[in-house]
Amino acid sequence: MSANRRFRNVVRIGPVQVGTAYDGRGREKHTAACTAPRCGFSADYDSRAAAELAARTHRCPVR
Repeated sequence: MSANRRFRNVVRIGPVQVGTAYDGRGREKHTAACTAPRCGFSADYDSRAAAELAARTHRCPVR
């Protein structure tokens, strides 16, 4: 089942986009997802600072 999320406060840090949305239980989640081809990195975090840190330190394995 896919998650249909409405992201707000979206920021791009290098190839990674960080956005904020509510999960299925109404909790605020922050997602970091890499937009580079064939990378596949994405993760959900409870705090915005953690998501932005992951975006800043992400290195794509595929070059």
